[in-house]
Amino acid sequence: MSHQAEYTHGHHASVLRSHSWRTVQNSAAYLIPYLKPNMTVLDVGCGPGTITADLAANYVPEGHVTGIDVPAVLETARKNAAERGVTNITFTPGDALALPFPDASFDVVHAHQVLQHVGDPVQVLREMRRVAKPGGIVATRETDFSGMSWWPQLEGMEEWRQGYLKVARANGGEPDAGRRLHVWAKAAGYPPENLTLSAGTWCYWTPEERKWWSEIWAERTLSSNFSATAKKHGVYTQEELDNVAKVWRKWGADEDAWFTLIHGELIAKV
Repeated sequence: MSHQAEYTHGHHASVLRSHSWRTVQNSAAYLIPYLKPNMTVLDVGCGPGTITADLAANYVPEGHVTGIDVPAVLETARKNAAERGVTNITFTPGDALALPFPDASFDVVHAHQVLQHVGDPVQVLREMRRVAKPGGIVATRETDFSGMSWWPQLEGMEEWRQGYLKVARANGGEPDAGRRLHVWAKAAGYPPENLTLSAGTWCYWTPEERKWWSEIWAERTLSSNFSATAKKHGVYTQEELDNVAKVWRKWGADEDAWFTLIHGELIAKV
């Protein structure tokens, strides 16, 4: 597999809107017990920076958080942090496969929904361990698409999942990353006895959540990088993508609709 994967979602507004919902509480709660107010934290693949700013403001207020991602999203991240008045934070462009920091630079190195999108997750984990201080931790949380569950079982929803799996893998990623974190960590040289595994969920069921989640996926299907790469790899035609978006909107309109995502979580002591 190529080390250079193509980001399946891209940075379309629908993607950033989804990522901007994320907080430490709903997306990194497994990390909270390990945080101390004066720690230095690196947030790898920080996206629009809502988790990053939340870490800085509420969990390491006497420390410092650095977010790293592609330049395209960092302007949004800086704006989000500035609007919240968070000052103990820095955003830097860079590549997770070759982090632009010296060895042993951070107390905590964190990534949320990053490893599933890269061609060489083992190398990213090596880099995360390299820049973590001795005695520090590496933390990562990844979705497992095959573990998603929903109701009702509308015709077309399972076909969407199978199509997504094909597109993500054709782009060089692994959408069932959650179940593989410990395997990748051991391949990266982490001692098995230093690993702690857990699982977390997101659950969408209120009218507001259903509308939000279904519209995000309908819009991603039609307008984000997913659409372009799905057609490029021959997984979907435009007509099929239109049908996927219709299925998502039909799901979101059902008053009994319910959707849960499972995430694998890894804490590794360095």
